[in-house]
Amino acid sequence: MNWNNWLRQIHRWLSIAFTLAVIINIIAMVQEKSSVWVGLMALLPLTLLLLTGLYLFALPFVTRWCGAGRSGG
Repeated sequence: MNWNNWLRQIHRWLSIAFTLAVIINIIAMVQEKSSVWVGLMALLPLTLLLLTGLYLFALPFVTRWCGAGRSGG
């Protein structure tokens, strides 16, 4: 499996982890047993989702830009 496919798979699993963390956070808020770590639990997958998502978003633009520079010459 190449690097981009591997990163896409990680991005998918991070989205599942983030969804589960948000559901756990909502359950904790309803039960009024909320603590700081429950609220912060969703930030780690969210941060990693942001980084992988930005990479995947920029990937077509960067490859097109690099490809245009090579073939232009």
